[in-house]
Amino acid sequence: MIRIHALEGRAFVWNADDAQRIREEHRVVGTLVGALARKPRQNVRLGLPLQLLPEEARLLAEMGVATLLKNPTSHPLTEEAGQDPSFLEAVAAYQKDQEESYQEQVRLAGEQRKALMGTLAERIAQGRAKKRQRKGGEAVRGKKWMLQEGDDTEKSHLEPASKPADLESSFVFPREAMMVQLPTERTQRGQEEEVDWHLPSKEWPYGGQPEHEMRFQVFQNLWERGYYITSGSKFGGDFLVYPGDPMRFHAHFIALCVPRDTPLSLCDIISVGRLGTSVKKTVLLCSVDQDGTVAYTSLQWSGMQ
Repeated sequence: MIRIHALEGRAFVWNADDAQRIREEHRVVGTLVGALARKPRQNVRLGLPLQLLPEEARLLAEMGVATLLKNPTSHPLTEEAGQDPSFLEAVAAYQKDQEESYQEQVRLAGEQRKALMGTLAERIAQGRAKKRQRKGGEAVRGKKWMLQEGDDTEKSHLEPASKPADLESSFVFPREAMMVQLPTERTQRGQEEEVDWHLPSKEWPYGGQPEHEMRFQVFQNLWERGYYITSGSKFGGDFLVYPGDPMRFHAHFIALCVPRDTPLSLCDIISVGRLGTSVKKTVLLCSVDQDGTVAYTSLQWSGMQ
């Protein structure tokens, strides 16, 4: 079962496998709205969670392949709750994980420093030797540098007096520099409550709303015809309608949901018609009859011949 988390009228999918299944098996696209873990300061490429339109979430729920969930309201931690054994165990487990992560980072940082010093040791020794030669040699020898074993006249390489073990023992990795893992999904499933999408609530305010019912019937009808549908807000419509996956096709239609008996001014008709022509798309005026039949009226700008 696909898990959709409802939060103040928005629907999110946090599991990567569920997001892939939604697109590949059910032709529901959604929109990635999360920052990438390694590149949080850019918005060119986004990641989880996947935000679904209310119509997309309801379609999956009606098909029986998804369920809407919410996290129960959290309350301030009381002194009695802070002494609860399960809470203390959770705190101890978290501190243990943090300590293990710190020790692992200390080990990796030490290995990286050791490898770096190994690559630079010969270059440092050569630089020191050249410096001593420029100063006459004997005046600067003896305190921190020692000649390598062997004939002094045959060897010109020098090594530092500090041993690798001394470097490792003097290395300190501060806890302030420790990297903290930020998971994109809950490591342990917490308490969750199922949301009844038939009834309006704080998490799902669309239940029974006439505008949502009209939009959903239009969305469902287009989806049943085999189209891919996304939000059309960037083109001034309700939906963008694609003949195939939006990664491979441009949208062919801009769907605008209009109540059946609502009059449209001539200026509104001209403006949406010209908008569709300017972006090379056909505008669909979509309305729903009392019996649930969806009617479409297409608008295309036609110049004078």
